Amino acid sequence: MLILCPECEMQVSDKAVSCPHCGYPLRSKQSPPPQKKHMRLPNGFGQICEIRGHNLRKPFRVTLTVGRTNEGKPITKPLRPVAYFETYNEAYQALVKYHAHPFDLSNNMTMQDLYDVWITTRKGKVDSSTLARYRTAWSYSESIHNMLVRDVHIPDMLNCIEHGTITIGGEVRTPKNNSINSMKTLYNLLFDYAVSIEIVDKNYARLFNVESGYVRSPTCHMAYTSEELDLLWANVDKHPIIDMILIQCYSGWRPGEMCELLMKDIDLERGCMMGGLKTKAGINRTVPIHPRIFHLVKARYEKALAANSPYLFFSIRMKSNGPTRPKGELMQMRYSAFQEQLVEEVIPLLSLNPAHKGHDGRKTFVTMAKAAGIDDFAIKRIVGHYIKDLTERVYTERSLKWLKSEIEKIP
Repeated sequence: MLILCPECEMQVSDKAVSCPHCGYPLRSKQSPPPQKKHMRLPNGFGQICEIRGHNLRKPFRVTLTVGRTNEGKPITKPLRPVAYFETYNEAYQALVKYHAHPFDLSNNMTMQDLYDVWITTRKGKVDSSTLARYRTAWSYSESIHNMLVRDVHIPDMLNCIEHGTITIGGEVRTPKNNSINSMKTLYNLLFDYAVSIEIVDKNYARLFNVESGYVRSPTCHMAYTSEELDLLWANVDKHPIIDMILIQCYSGWRPGEMCELLMKDIDLERGCMMGGLKTKAGINRTVPIHPRIFHLVKARYEKALAANSPYLFFSIRMKSNGPTRPKGELMQMRYSAFQEQLVEEVIPLLSLNPAHKGHDGRKTFVTMAKAAGIDDFAIKRIVGHYIKDLTERVYTERSLKWLKSEIEKIP
């Protein structure tokens, strides 16, 4: 807004301290507003200190009191894994988050404390089946639960892997194959986190390897033959997961992705499913429902709807596993259960190749798609593989109609 200078009567801004034309003072210079004072934090809650005079991008430092000296003076340590923040509010929220799930910064943390804090950092970042593998691996590790993190070394972890047990439905089990791999992965991640919050300075878990008996190989997957597919179709009602195998063969889902399919993401009217895990290209992708499996997907949908299951594929617990997991409970179908039933029940039932594994339906889809002449970009979009071509990946819009026309090339 413009006003008139009382001295020279020229127009000047109402925010000007003096007239730019004649220098007449329009208003006295205002002192900078006083800095806002923050409320005093409760005793034992932590301290937030603003470091001034150094032009820091993150000037707010958070520390916690971890003990007192013999003279009664507080011993403080910076909050981990991050101690510096851009604003006071960010620093305060970090303290609130810490107190919601506190951990011991004084190097007296037990492995159980470490696991409890670490697992909260994984929720929302990994899928439920991965969290379930972490829980199982931790159950096998009971002998180190109450040990101090700083006291756990390679022999202690190997002892869990070689001699750990869990009891399920009265049956005592020892870790094998995938469970051994999961335990090693869990130890790697737990001690990575312990290093990041300065509980220890070395990750011993990454200094040894294990022989689990489970070998990953680029050629470990095997497509079902046309004869085997005919057998699966002819016996679709003979076992509860044969329809899952066929759905996988005509949609290309990873077995873990298939088990995670939610009812809300099944659109029978539009004829598609939404889901996906693991990679950026694979997450939240749309997969058309091939006409040959539409009735199978619809039957699964109606069954899940009647059972009030949030998941398309579910099962019923056959054995009680404690008061929180009673017999008859509705459960999400797990990748491990799918794999186990395929190998131990379906393959012997139909005399399929005993080398088949849970991913083979996915390989069957890609094999049939290639043979049918489906566009390579369509295959990658359906199975969730990364598309290197920039034009296709970024600048090309592909419709569901186009994906349907491509997938229906498979007879």
